[in-house]
Amino acid sequence: MKALKFIALSVLTLLINSCVSLKPVTYTSNTSLIGYKYAYIIPTSGLSSSSGGVYGNAYGVYGSTVSKSINPADVISGILMKNGFTLIPELNEELKDRTIIVSYGETGRRNVFWGYTIEITLQILSADNLEVLCTTTAEGMGSTEADDIRIAITRAMEAIFPGGVN
Repeated sequence: MKALKFIALSVLTLLINSCVSLKPVTYTSNTSLIGYKYAYIIPTSGLSSSSGGVYGNAYGVYGSTVSKSINPADVISGILMKNGFTLIPELNEELKDRTIIVSYGETGRRNVFWGYTIEITLQILSADNLEVLCTTTAEGMGSTEADDIRIAITRAMEAIFPGGVN
């Protein structure tokens, strides 16, 4: 009976510790994005990541891998387009008063029970005077680094556009 209680307690502890709680999204807004129609995203470089596993038994060794890639600017672009922004390939003098500039940065990693989370920060500036309109920071945790970044960007953008990111 004691062994059963020990096993149940061990399983319960493992389940509780493996449920990672992501930090809350932080969002600081100096002004509204109302009136802005165009967006310029500072280019980012792509990232490829993979995860996999190998196992074996009496009949052989088996395994699989999953590779994923992401370019943070592409994820940000999609969310902005979905929320009514027109993306422009370069800053235009005529449109500066209605254009935002979006910059992306990875701001840290946090070790958790069985892995880590990646934290990102997005900063949105007015193209007209380079004033910071808003800043948002979020964490993401998935099966690969690409998933971590995609989740973090989506969580960060949800703070800017509540209810319109999915």
